[in-house]
Amino acid sequence: MTARPHARFASVVLDVDSTIAGIEGIDWLAQRRGPEVAADVASLTDRAMKGEIPLDAVYGERLARIRPTRDEVGMLAAAYREAIAPGAVDVVARLRLAGVRVALVSGGLREAIQPLALHLGCVDDALHAVRVRFDEHGEYAGYDEASPLATQAGKAAVVRALALPSPALAVGDGATDLAMRPAVDAFAAYVGFVRRAPVVASADFEIDSFARLEALVLP
Repeated sequence: MTARPHARFASVVLDVDSTIAGIEGIDWLAQRRGPEVAADVASLTDRAMKGEIPLDAVYGERLARIRPTRDEVGMLAAAYREAIAPGAVDVVARLRLAGVRVALVSGGLREAIQPLALHLGCVDDALHAVRVRFDEHGEYAGYDEASPLATQAGKAAVVRALALPSPALAVGDGATDLAMRPAVDAFAAYVGFVRRAPVVASADFEIDSFARLEALVLP
């Protein structure tokens, strides 16, 4: 299916944390480990999203501090649904109806994001995130350390591999999202939940809602 002639972009790549949903999933899990762990993990996440430190340096450290269980990741999946951006479901549906290809590319945990993706009408091959592993008792057993999405610049490699129809628009709030810019035709900084000035400064567009996204893609 090709995009309608009036669509400004044939493809849209969406971040998840603080874009589709108003939470940072790993930070949310850290809150279950008390205020000290929560503060430390949130600080690492924020610095990585601002581009102050590479995500590569803190991804595994954050999960090692938390060691989320399968049940907790299931709880996070429910939290994503509750924190979804206003209008996101309807806007994504209208984009897809217009023939725009929508992909979710996230540094979050795939097992937590998958139910949200399905709620948005995005099938499994439209979701790209980091897999987490559990043992037979549901305890944390690691994550996919080979995933480029656990690195600062890895989203660009994932987007390039998708060979999306052009022109393509990437949307996100953090420095790891801005890293997609060389792999797409334009980047929109999403500020509906958090505004990171360095990301906005390098973006082609600034949007604060999914209604604004729809207007940008389907003018």
